[in-house]
Amino acid sequence: MLLEVKNLKTQFKTKNGVVNAVNGVSFQVNEGEVVAVVGESGSGKSVTSLSIMRLIPNPPGEIVEGELVFEGEDLLKKNKREMQDIRGNKISMIFQEPMTSLNPVFTIEKQLCETLMRHKNLNKKEAVKEAVKMLELVGIPSPGKRVKDYPHQMSGGMRQRIMIAMALACNPKLLIADEPTTALDVTIQAQILDLMLNLKNKFGTSILLITHDLGVVAETADKVVVMYCGQVVEKGSVKDIFEKPLHPYTEGLLMSIPKIDDEKEKLFVIEGVVPNPLNLPKGCAFSTRCTKCMDRCKEEGPDLVEVGERKVRCFLYSEKGEVSNG
Repeated sequence: MLLEVKNLKTQFKTKNGVVNAVNGVSFQVNEGEVVAVVGESGSGKSVTSLSIMRLIPNPPGEIVEGELVFEGEDLLKKNKREMQDIRGNKISMIFQEPMTSLNPVFTIEKQLCETLMRHKNLNKKEAVKEAVKMLELVGIPSPGKRVKDYPHQMSGGMRQRIMIAMALACNPKLLIADEPTTALDVTIQAQILDLMLNLKNKFGTSILLITHDLGVVAETADKVVVMYCGQVVEKGSVKDIFEKPLHPYTEGLLMSIPKIDDEKEKLFVIEGVVPNPLNLPKGCAFSTRCTKCMDRCKEEGPDLVEVGERKVRCFLYSEKGEVSNG
């Protein structure tokens, strides 16, 4: 096992109260595996990924509980210097918006070389040569010329390729990709996903994919972790979850995927919106939107229980499985 997230809890203190953005999340990523974390905006996906990278701004945020076991060591026990050695080297991250992640006042060469010189102890000449090689690897045309460009001189798809090149420059064991295809057109999305999977196969890199696009999940992932209001509501293999979703929320997400074979069919919508994290409903957080809600759901919060090969947080299955904290 490469990464094990155990009972992770991350809070944000605001003037209106404490937001439990991630509330007891647990999952594992094995070597060479693609694990997708899915859910609507506000479900805690990105905060989970930033917590793993130890990039939660403090204040107002703080990881208050849990373990992040990477290669047998808890990242939460690492000091600032040790985390700097891990980030970009053993664990890399592709952030959600490449234009804001790249520094607009530095060339691509300078930004790529900084990573290579910091973690691989290369001199400037060696780093430039390696940077050009990485741009060629991710499909940037004329890499020797484009490495001298600034971010604004490149398209969105090319900037995302630059982010992937930076993330993979040091052959990390784990790549965290936070919405890597957001704001890209469909053709470029497919190219980026193919690129990530090809590089995964070439370097043996594990991928933690943060997304709300279930089509992407079906094509790329081995396992799925479904999140809602900071908690895991279902997790299992892609095959199991897509063939027979157990949690009503997972079922709703899958039913929301447009079907091109029936133009007259009305697009399914999960009624309501994700509740305010400062004012979550009593009992199950999904109870106000759930079509299978029972009286018990409005009073008690369900535990995560084992049902066959997967785990689900729902009273529909609480009598059928064994309660699990994982």
